[in-house]
Amino acid sequence: MKIGFIGLGIMGKPMAKNLIKGGYSLVVLNRNKAVEELKALGAETATTSAELASKCDVIITMLPNSPEVKEVVLGEEGVIEGAKFGSVVIDMSSIAPLSSREIYAELAKKGVEFLDAPVSGGEPKAIEGTLAVMVGGKKEIFDKYYDIMKTMATSVVYVGESGAGNIAKLCNQIVVAINISAVSEALVFAKKSGVDPQLVYRAIRGGLAGSTVMDAKAPMIMDRNFKPGFRTNLHIKDLNNVIETSHEVGVPLPLTSQVMEIMQAIKIDGCGTEDHSSIVKFYEKIANVKVTR
Repeated sequence: MKIGFIGLGIMGKPMAKNLIKGGYSLVVLNRNKAVEELKALGAETATTSAELASKCDVIITMLPNSPEVKEVVLGEEGVIEGAKFGSVVIDMSSIAPLSSREIYAELAKKGVEFLDAPVSGGEPKAIEGTLAVMVGGKKEIFDKYYDIMKTMATSVVYVGESGAGNIAKLCNQIVVAINISAVSEALVFAKKSGVDPQLVYRAIRGGLAGSTVMDAKAPMIMDRNFKPGFRTNLHIKDLNNVIETSHEVGVPLPLTSQVMEIMQAIKIDGCGTEDHSSIVKFYEKIANVKVTR
């Protein structure tokens, strides 16, 4: 089985490498410097999305947002122009659920299947191959291509029909954003109160307050390491999709909206390309304190 992979960015490149390590033949677009690394591992190249799709049974996309996915899949010289009847597009980007459903419907007209399968875990877990994948689409298509997704992840869960994968991802992004904000608020409170944030972290991480987010982000904050595992700008993009979707379905999201404004504030302060743990800088600024070990 030959797999096409489009989107060799901070997440896509290590995901593509893990597919090769898993024994799959890969075709990638010849559009950025990451291509050379993949070619060195044995990947073929294509010059357009349509050409790539014509060579493959499975096409995986890992792109920034809905417009990019729609352009690559449905646009001129896009996947839809080259995809074979019975092939499948697995979009592992985080996009708006409505866009997923639109792409699903258009591909179905050509007999091409579609799964929306966004991931969580950031660059470290993409490198390790330990991502969490949440998948929407036909259950039989999910079952058929489960092993491919499992090559890049430790958790691959079917959520429901088309668009459900991206609904689950938006739920994930709500919880992560609010959790990082809570961790930041707590560590700034500890520091301003004259208590060592490192000791507070050690004291509370084993109790009910403990979380994967706390264990991932508290050490980064205290080390002043804001190298992006997941950029603030990308989380803002996801929360835009959250809020737009929440308005469509009629669900007020007061906490999410507040964290969104915090992220907008740190973006204005130049932290948009930093890790989303930079949320702490908002709290540090208003409390006039810096969290360190």
